[in-house]
Amino acid sequence: MSNAADFELLLREALTPVDPPADMPERIETTLVNLTEMAADELEAWELSAMRDPRNWARPAAAVVVGTTAGAALVLLRARQRRRSRSPGVIDAAEQALKDVYGEARKLLPKR
Repeated sequence: MSNAADFELLLREALTPVDPPADMPERIETTLVNLTEMAADELEAWELSAMRDPRNWARPAAAVVVGTTAGAALVLLRARQRRRSRSPGVIDAAEQALKDVYGEARKLLPKR
């Protein structure tokens, strides 16, 4: 019976919740910004004439996927950070979340 108790104690200690580091949101945001910028740089360096050969499609396609994913994650992360700073009702929260996502997306899109 003591083996079961020891095992239970070990499991309880191993599965104790751990708080993430305080600077984790900033590190994630920095990483997402860097990924988005690197993908944009890759696409800027891409030559349209080289696209005739399908072997050259992998890098631009990967840059589009990475840039889009990182940009969308960045928009959601920033909108979520703003939402946490306020605590309105459900309808107001949904409306504000949509405004935040729209605002962050406009910041990331190139100026036209």
